[in-house]
Amino acid sequence: MLELRGVRLKEDAAAFDHVFNAGEICVVLGANLAGKTDLCRLVAGLPTQASLATAVLDGVDLVSQPTRVRSVALVTQAFVNYPNWTVAQNIGSPIHARTSSRTIRARRSAKTATAERVDELAQALGLSDLLARYPHELSGGEQQRVALARALAKDARVLLLDEPLVNLDYKLREALQGEFKTLLHDRGTIVVYTTSEPHEAFALGDQALLLRDGELLQADAPLEVYCRPNSLDAMDLMSQPRTNRVAIANGTAAVRPEHISLQAIDDAITYQLHVIATETNGSESFVHGSCDGADWVVRQSGITVLQTGETVPVYVRREDLLEFSA
Repeated sequence: MLELRGVRLKEDAAAFDHVFNAGEICVVLGANLAGKTDLCRLVAGLPTQASLATAVLDGVDLVSQPTRVRSVALVTQAFVNYPNWTVAQNIGSPIHARTSSRTIRARRSAKTATAERVDELAQALGLSDLLARYPHELSGGEQQRVALARALAKDARVLLLDEPLVNLDYKLREALQGEFKTLLHDRGTIVVYTTSEPHEAFALGDQALLLRDGELLQADAPLEVYCRPNSLDAMDLMSQPRTNRVAIANGTAAVRPEHISLQAIDDAITYQLHVIATETNGSESFVHGSCDGADWVVRQSGITVLQTGETVPVYVRREDLLEFSA
């Protein structure tokens, strides 16, 4: 496991501790500038304004190790591939580096194993037809997948993925997430995956770590954080779009857009929603409006058609209205 103590991502932020377990994907969720990239750079040993007291990887002090010898692989949005090497050579480069000092016979055996490993990773990431190409012949999404494959080929104990799928189109991201989770779990690697998308925490994460302005909001299984957020900020991070708020006597109550119904339901609180706009993508509809002076969004399955300017009743089950004290 990887145990971090006294992590301080910003000078004025509170320090926190966290343990990342082997064989699990910890999704670090936060908006831009929340500290996700700084956390990755801390573990990788790269320059950053963030700091930590201790970092122990499988019982070994990580802080005392130079960056180049740490068993850590990092993939960022700004992917880097060797321009004069083919896709196959790029993917296999970490394996070649590990076998270069062996005897001739051992290197011949390793060459076959390397080719098999490159083929395995290429197939998992949809690169099998591109192995003979060079980076300049690839799209941005294809180059990102090559960088991912090369990081996996390193077989590092810790794999840091800083929003690695952000440059891929939506359909490819969806397709890769399932393959990706299986590929990572099978290797028993410690995986830290950063994102600003809450659905990726559910799709990939065994654990979710929520950051805001460099501070840890909450850390637990994604479903636990979703059902039992410890603050409005944590609830907002796990919502897409953000939560709807209602002023109450001793603080604020909030309800997620998907927990508001346009049809009457039992044991529900009724609110009046003034409709401002409606949008749909066919499978879902989003009704934008105002309720008691606050902006609200109602998320509905299928196609919903409401007239701009009308006021309609909406219903919220009491158990879905979460209260937070001032």
